[in-house]
Amino acid sequence: MTTTDLEQQRRLGTGRVVQATGVVSRYLCDTEDQISLAVTACRAALDDAGLSADQIDLLVFGAAVPYQPIPATAPLVMRRLAMADGTAAAFDVNATCLSFITAFDLAARQIATGVARRALVVSSEVASRALPWDDDPETAALFGDGAAAMVLGASPPRAAACVAAMQMRSYPSAYEACTLGAGGTRFDYHKDPAGFAANSTFDMDGKALFRVTAQHFKGFVADLLVRAGWRQSDVALVVPHQASPAGLAHMIRLTGFAPRQVVDIAAEYGNQVAASIPFAYDLARRDGRIAAGDKVLMLGTSAGVSFGGLALVA
Repeated sequence: MTTTDLEQQRRLGTGRVVQATGVVSRYLCDTEDQISLAVTACRAALDDAGLSADQIDLLVFGAAVPYQPIPATAPLVMRRLAMADGTAAAFDVNATCLSFITAFDLAARQIATGVARRALVVSSEVASRALPWDDDPETAALFGDGAAAMVLGASPPRAAACVAAMQMRSYPSAYEACTLGAGGTRFDYHKDPAGFAANSTFDMDGKALFRVTAQHFKGFVADLLVRAGWRQSDVALVVPHQASPAGLAHMIRLTGFAPRQVVDIAAEYGNQVAASIPFAYDLARRDGRIAAGDKVLMLGTSAGVSFGGLALVA
């Protein structure tokens, strides 16, 4: 769906939202639901790895918004993949936009300690729901739907591929900068239906996010590189959360990476929330931008506010 089409549908004036956001198009669910998106991504990852679902013993679902509050989403994905009862552990992780990186880290640690042998990590987001089209169309137009999955396993002996470092830091002073208040225990639908309804759309304070990022993100990335034992010049590719075209430009200025080193698909796909980092990684891999042995940084920010980074040797 192009932004021009959305402008026309919602009578927002031609070109206004495109110019404000820089997002030209995004994919939106039509007949699919969040589970079918997740299953499609999982099957693609399994095919790419040359594995079947019954060879997986851990499934971690990482997303900002689940299919429903209870039960967790992962067991339903497991069932739709026809994985038999009791053959795997399945649970959810929610670190909003950093959910995939967090899920990846937890799965990798279970593999490293022998708790799991092979893990399937998936993020699936229907980000087109609960958007503030009436009050803040420039924020609403940033988002798109999508899913991505990875299969993780122990590297064979003497293989270069590894997780060099993972880091996450939170700055809850900016907790209110990104919110979707309804759906949990904060607003009681029966006692306060008006409050529930008023807080059922996404709200974002871009200026507050900008301030936190400008103050802390450069140092965060520098510390991650130290933890990985890398110099900035060692990094072949940066795969960031696709928050927005402006957000990516801001990140490039802060960190000093060359634009050619950074995967930037925000204009074509929008912000796919937790799915955006693995989705961008997959596109870069398919385009031949990631070779075996390359040092790759996955970087992002999330509501809360948190910063996250994963240093990988591909």
